This record gives sequence, structure tokens and C-alpha cells, in this order.
Amino acid sequence: MDAQSAVSRGPLAGLKVVELGQLIAGPFAAKTLADFGAEVIKIEPPTTGDPLRQWRLLHNGTSVWWQVQSRNKKSVALDLKDEASREIVRGLIAEADVLVENFKPGVMEDWGLDYERLSAPNPGLIMLRISGYGQTGPYRDRPGFGVVAEAMGGLRHLTAEPGRVPVRVGVSIGDTLASLHGVIGILMALQHRHASVSADAPKGRGQVVDVALYEAVFNCMESLLPEYSAFGAVREPAGSALPGIAPSNAYPCTDGWVLVAGNGDSIFKRLMKAIGREDLGVDPALAGNAGRVARVAEIDAAIGEWTASRNVVDVLEVLNDAAVPAGRIYTAKDIAEDPHYRARGMIQRVTTADGLSVEMPGIVPRLSLTPGAITRRAPTLGEDDDAVLKGRPAAA
Repeated sequence: MDAQSAVSRGPLAGLKVVELGQLIAGPFAAKTLADFGAEVIKIEPPTTGDPLRQWRLLHNGTSVWWQVQSRNKKSVALDLKDEASREIVRGLIAEADVLVENFKPGVMEDWGLDYERLSAPNPGLIMLRISGYGQTGPYRDRPGFGVVAEAMGGLRHLTAEPGRVPVRVGVSIGDTLASLHGVIGILMALQHRHASVSADAPKGRGQVVDVALYEAVFNCMESLLPEYSAFGAVREPAGSALPGIAPSNAYPCTDGWVLVAGNGDSIFKRLMKAIGREDLGVDPALAGNAGRVARVAEIDAAIGEWTASRNVVDVLEVLNDAAVPAGRIYTAKDIAEDPHYRARGMIQRVTTADGLSVEMPGIVPRLSLTPGAITRRAPTLGEDDDAVLKGRPAAA
């Protein structure tokens, strides 16, 4: 293989992944690996497939969400409740580098697909296990979805206007955070495997990556726990504001809302000059964040009064010229029409198996030498049975 073809295949080319996950957490992790060149064999139940195939808006009976979540993957239809099918899966895992699963703890063990058994013929196997509460601890057997994890991790309490019911952030952020932590864990485990190569372990030593949904959320909660530990302070909902850091909020315009982050000392001075409130910009009491936080209501009122008589485009033009971070609140339509998204390849068009041309997010992150790519549309159910299972015993 020449250097150019090695680059074009992605940094994970040659990595073989078996995905036993369903819905979001496990499959998103495997999708990320596939985007960067890993061969991902997705095992799905015959007839029904992954339930995500039927979630949200459908085209000819298949979710368009599926087209994103399963791009670059192969689909093999096998019933994991059937021992003959599980034996085939064991054979696939014996040849794999990574196994991804997001079943409730204990299910894999009940099926004879525990790590001890799977790694015996394949000591280099890395197994990502994503579950609500992790593989150990008093809550391990509880059913856990992303929404529950967001609540337990501390996020849901904060996603509200003060005094109102906590709300969902709008996407399955708990599942996605767990997926990304899982990918990080896999990459670290691969590095360890590489470093542990020896005569006794020619591929190196694999390990289990245990990711709990609530822990992935909790890991992103910034100063939430340290503030409580040190001061007994419980962070409360603050709507669109950034508590303890000012000014940073959403402000009304004549045709919508604009987000303004003027919380740096020099940025604040530029912001106040831009909105005609240099009196606040030069006020020594507002020169630092602590002083601004103490008078945040006054500052927010001044900014809001200025934005309220202008449209979003005009506000952004003034603030961009003043080098003040600001932005509109994007809808899907705004994203699709934004030239910056397209200039960076963050919107890609794919034709589905039934001929639908659909746009989807591009590859993140961007690598300069070994970029990822969408090389294959999402598969139909069992599309790759023959290619993957050729020469293997058939399931009963």
C-alpha cells in the first residue's frame, strides 16, 4: 500500500470492531471509529434490526437518523438470544480488536459473551461497555437511559429558568457524552495494547473500558462539586446566563435572540463602547469579573435595551466589528444555509440505499494528515451477511 492510500483510509484503518450496541450510546462510539477508517461490523436482530431504524422521521420506513448513526458500518443480522448465532459472534470477536456493547450489566455474561471468555482466544481484545450506572456499584442492575443519567450527573437540575421545571437540552447528550468517553477509553486502551506487546502477547494486552452514562455527564460538570465541597454552594438553574461570569446571556432583538459573551475584561470594555455605554466600560468597579457579577442585572439590562431595538443581523455586525463574541441561535435551517459549515466540510451529502439524497454532519475532529471520511452509506438490515459470514457455519 502506498503512503497516499494509507492516508486516505483514515488513522484507524486495519482496526476491526464488532458492535453489539443499539440505539445511541454504543452505536455512536462505533460510528466515530468507523468515520476514521475502522471496519465496524454491526450485529442486529433479524427482522427488526436496531430500534433506531424506526426512531423519529422516516423515509420509506427507515429513520434518516439511522443514515448518520450507521454510516461506514456493515450490518449482519444475528439473533443474540440464539446460541448458534452467539457462537458465530464469538468467532467474529475472536478476530476483532474492539468490541462495543451497551446492554444492561449481566446480559453479556448471561449470553456467554463475558470478557473472560471472549478474551481467552483473543487477549488483545478491547471491550467497551456502556451502561447507565457502570459494571459495578449498588446501582449497576438498574435500567438507565441517557435522560436519567443527565439527571443523576447534575446536568438536568441546571437546564431550566430559575423556578421552572428542568428541561431536556434537546438532544440525547448523556448518551453522546458516554460514547465520546468510550472512544477516548478505546484509544487509550489501544495505546496500552501497543506498549504491552511481548513474546507472550504478540498483539499486546487488551482490557475492559467501563463507561457509565451518569459518570460521563458528571465528568463535564465543571466546578459543580468543588464549589459544594468547599463552600456548601449548590449551583442553581440560571436560564441562558453563565452564573458567576458576567456578562454572558441571551438578549432579545426585534426578530429573535442573540447570545453575547462579553465576560473578558477587555472584551467588556469593547462591548460597552459598541452599545454606547462607555460609562460602564470605564467604571473601575466593573473592571474585573467579581464587580460585574455583583451588578450583572444592571449590565444585562443595558445590553438588552440596546439589542431590543435592533435585528439580529445588525447586532452581530456591530459586535463582530468590535471583536465581541456573539452569535445567533441557530435552527436546522440556519445550519444548512450557513457558508462556514460548508466551507469546513461540516455538511456532507449521502445517497441512501433507497435513493434519498440527505445531508448530515461531517467528520469531527479534523485531522490534517489522516482525515476521516464517509466512504459508505448506512447499510440495510443484514446487507453484509454474505460478505462477513462467508465460510462460517450458518446459524440455526
